[in-house]
Amino acid sequence: MGAILCGNAALRNRWHAVARSNEVGGAPIRRTLLGEHVVLWRDGQHRVSALPDRCSHREAKLSLGAVKDGCIECPYHGWQFAADGTCTHVPSATPGVPVPPKAHLAAHRATEKFGLVWVCLGEPAAPLPDVAQDSDPSFRRINTDLEVWRTSATRMADNFLDITHFPFVHVGTFGRGQETTVPKVELGPLDGGFYGYAYEVFANNEDAGTVASGQSGGVVHRRMTSGFSLPFLCRSTIEYDTGLAHVLLLVSTPIDDVTSYFSFVVWRNDDFSVPADEVIVFDRAIGAEDKRMLETLDGVLPLDQTSLVSVQADKCSVEWRRQLAALVNG
Repeated sequence: MGAILCGNAALRNRWHAVARSNEVGGAPIRRTLLGEHVVLWRDGQHRVSALPDRCSHREAKLSLGAVKDGCIECPYHGWQFAADGTCTHVPSATPGVPVPPKAHLAAHRATEKFGLVWVCLGEPAAPLPDVAQDSDPSFRRINTDLEVWRTSATRMADNFLDITHFPFVHVGTFGRGQETTVPKVELGPLDGGFYGYAYEVFANNEDAGTVASGQSGGVVHRRMTSGFSLPFLCRSTIEYDTGLAHVLLLVSTPIDDVTSYFSFVVWRNDDFSVPADEVIVFDRAIGAEDKRMLETLDGVLPLDQTSLVSVQADKCSVEWRRQLAALVNG
């Protein structure tokens, strides 16, 4: 059976990416995470803050308000709230009368990493994983906007850990002519807190693919890893024979059970001469192919080990589902 994501306590206690860092500035913005509406803004110290997007007075959307002196002001009656959820000002209150205790809001945890804003609705049970290249000056980081995909985050993570769909879904990019059989893989810990496997593949290398690979020729050899960090983060590393490395963090965030935010982050040790937008054209095209397929699938991916048929080539996905099921089922 498919797990219900919204309201799950274990998922509330994990970090989820909800915006790019550069999206959160002087005005509040709204995001939805696990079915709950959240307002984001920067306080007086330029730190990202997150509260429920609901004023405690008459339930107006705080995201439609303004930021004043680091606090967020409700657009309906001007009540103001600090980053910790404290209601700091009620314009209509009688002077000297304290703010009602129930006026205060329960703040959400917010942090920034990899150029993204992450929110935890509960108490963080685990840290975000590391990507060593993020602090390596020989690599540049390229961020992409968050998109809304009409599919479950469970479907997305399962797809991003799978290589057997390459020859069928990615025929317009790198998958055309790939071998359909998959050699046996061995799962284990990867660097940075990820868990997955290493493999090698020959990939189609035409058009935009030549910019991504930095090579000409119809086919290129890739040494790769695919791995996950619970609940929905996936990382793919690509190394070419030339020494060029291309690291992808694939970020899936559940808006609700069957709708998700998607973004990817790239780290790359090229000479920085090719504009970032050109570097990720190929990755964008690959993502569009995945999106088209995933949006045809219904519901949350079953996490039990009996509802779906799997083969040896699905080993990583099966292990991710096992670990995620253990997490969400407590």
